[in-house]
Amino acid sequence: MNQESKKTKGGKRPGAGRKQGSTTRLEKTVVIRIPASQKPVVSQWVEAYTKQEKSLQLKENLDPVTVFSQPAAEGQQISLPLFQSKVPAGFPSPADDHIESRLDPNAYLIDQADSTFFVTIQGESMIEAGLMPGDKAVVDKGKVPVLGDIVLAMIDGEFTIKTLARQKNGNPKLLPANASGKYSPILIEPPMQFEVWGVVIGSFRRFR
Repeated sequence: MNQESKKTKGGKRPGAGRKQGSTTRLEKTVVIRIPASQKPVVSQWVEAYTKQEKSLQLKENLDPVTVFSQPAAEGQQISLPLFQSKVPAGFPSPADDHIESRLDPNAYLIDQADSTFFVTIQGESMIEAGLMPGDKAVVDKGKVPVLGDIVLAMIDGEFTIKTLARQKNGNPKLLPANASGKYSPILIEPPMQFEVWGVVIGSFRRFR
């Protein structure tokens, strides 16, 4: 064997080894030596740690909903004056000729009383959709959700309100409405448990 052929064997070769990003953690890897009997233990620990890390990241994006309430069993009909939309800012005239019609807030907010409930908004992930912390979102579980709807969804046992969308692979994803960069889209992938519980059809809040 000549000297030239010896140089091509053995040693570190450029481009050899596991490529960065080829592991489940998408990070640069290092080599460590452990007893062979402990390999399953270490592998299980890394897998459990990765799952816990993903769970924490998911919860940061959820703004979980925990407060639910239902409309009164027998809602009282209310009829209040609805002034014409052209009335300028300020206190409108109570004169009858300025009243366009009368409005029942219950009928305006609720389409189907038996399938409607309220949830209290927590967090700021949907502020650009007009949903502020403390607002009451009106959720109708009788509506069929379509892409673009704001929905109440359950992910791995946690409730959240986000906009329903779809990934390129066809799986659902949930989009926040907050341009601060604090919240990321939630990509629904197996083995995550995912279910849409209802469509948000409106909201209301009190200022004092």
